[in-house]
Amino acid sequence: MDPFQQMTDWKRNMDQFFGEQFWDQFEGVLKPTIPQINLYQTDNELLCIASIPGLRNLDKIDIYVDYATLELRGTIDIGHSGGTVVKEEILQGVFERKVPLPFPVRSDKIRATYNSGLVFIQLHRFISDSSRKNRVTVELLEDE
Repeated sequence: MDPFQQMTDWKRNMDQFFGEQFWDQFEGVLKPTIPQINLYQTDNELLCIASIPGLRNLDKIDIYVDYATLELRGTIDIGHSGGTVVKEEILQGVFERKVPLPFPVRSDKIRATYNSGLVFIQLHRFISDSSRKNRVTVELLEDE
């Protein structure tokens, strides 16, 4: 059995008892977060760079965007087997990561590319027509 899966199951049970926010401060200790990401922001764009080594089939990663959340799902598998592990720092396994974004993004203007073990995800700010100021006309009511 995958030791990370056991920790995930244990954490889920403890979340029910203590509440999810209690464990947020321990997230990096209990289970290191994969994939590792960098998130860069300009006025109207975001660039998320995710480290996913060994990705040979691009259908093995799922990227979802929902308003102001980016979700990454997949598997990191460096493809080596055999021998006894002496040191293991490259995290592997199945991952599911939700990244809160600093602002809502457009679902129709997303570009994801993969190069040299990195996934580059370009996102664009969602600017709603309804967020613009609309002048309200004041109507005079006559006293009856």
